[in-house]
Amino acid sequence: MNFGFSDKVKGLQHRLQAFLDEHIYPNEQRFHDETERNRWLPTKIVEELKPKARDAGLWNLFLPESQHGAGLTNLEYAPLCEIMGRSHMAPEVFNCSAPDTGNMEVLARYGTPEQKERWLTPLLAGEIRSCFAMTEPAVASSDATNIEARIVPEDNHYVIHGRKWWTSGAGDPRCKIAIFMGKTDPSAAPHKQQSMILVPLDTPGVKIVRMLTVFGYDHAPHGHAEIHFENVRVPAANMLLGEGRGFEIAQGRLGPGRIHHCMRCIGLAERALEIMCKRVQTRVAFGKLLAEQGTIRADIAASRMEIEQARLLTLKAAYMMDTMGNKAARAEIAMIKVVAPNVALRVLDRAIQAHGAAGVSQDTFLAASWAMSRTLRLADGPDEVHVESIAKWELAKGKKPAGPQVSQY
Repeated sequence: MNFGFSDKVKGLQHRLQAFLDEHIYPNEQRFHDETERNRWLPTKIVEELKPKARDAGLWNLFLPESQHGAGLTNLEYAPLCEIMGRSHMAPEVFNCSAPDTGNMEVLARYGTPEQKERWLTPLLAGEIRSCFAMTEPAVASSDATNIEARIVPEDNHYVIHGRKWWTSGAGDPRCKIAIFMGKTDPSAAPHKQQSMILVPLDTPGVKIVRMLTVFGYDHAPHGHAEIHFENVRVPAANMLLGEGRGFEIAQGRLGPGRIHHCMRCIGLAERALEIMCKRVQTRVAFGKLLAEQGTIRADIAASRMEIEQARLLTLKAAYMMDTMGNKAARAEIAMIKVVAPNVALRVLDRAIQAHGAAGVSQDTFLAASWAMSRTLRLADGPDEVHVESIAKWELAKGKKPAGPQVSQY
């Protein structure tokens, strides 16, 4: 595996980093201040920076080998997504933020021409936003076969009933469309019961009940909503791919989405380590710089080693997705989905410790980033589900055909 980046990717890396240095980092405080003033309205600074990103050719970089994006493979996109992950506000500026990236990928892969025209086109232009309604409060949604929401055919329409929560992005007034997962045929085989359908949020019967918090953070103006769907009626043409194909779509969507989260985690960890190193070289305790304390130096070394390992596994997963497909890369995707958030959390925790009380305050990005990263041990499948899958696939490698066994001793 050659992880050397092409001149094209190196050029994009340089341009992205320059954009962050010039436009993102200096405006993070403005982004925070604007959010505080009007929590559930889009910030002016992000809207001002979007045209600049588009003009710089740094727009919709995520869609692999697509006429709609930059034509990048997952391996080529990996270092770019890492750079964007260094700032909470950056991905949206480049129209590369979740859940829109996954939803756009679904529409690009599985949408009809009419669905693409109505929803994908404005999403690609950054004119609207979207959400993904899958997780439910009444069941263990880590096993998606538990989902109870119903999608019932009726007179060339579907009628939708169900309660969803952690529908990320639904708090944004620009969020116009949800991809909804529910059961069309509860009597079918477990992985053929589910379907996905497009539900405009202004459809009668769609009600945002409340916005949820993550360790006290509401992630405005993006947010995570609990939504009730009561007798929601949408045209049959809103069905994605066909009845019973929800799991098929989910696997196509979650592979790239999971690895995008991991790429951003690496960038976040890198930034945390950088500010940790700067901090400990300017603070004195007990007669010497913090950077001269053995425990601090051990934390810095451990962080560097863990980041490098996580990056290599991320690149391997991306390479395998490109060359062998998502199914062949499923073990690597599962492994990095466990490894990357946990590495980011450990590095953030060490940086918080090195900053003392400042680390848990709003004066740095560390506390909010820790809370956000902690959710990734649950989002797109909890650690335990991925670990179970990894173990199952590993054990399957050792299975031998039935028949006489000859001792090797």
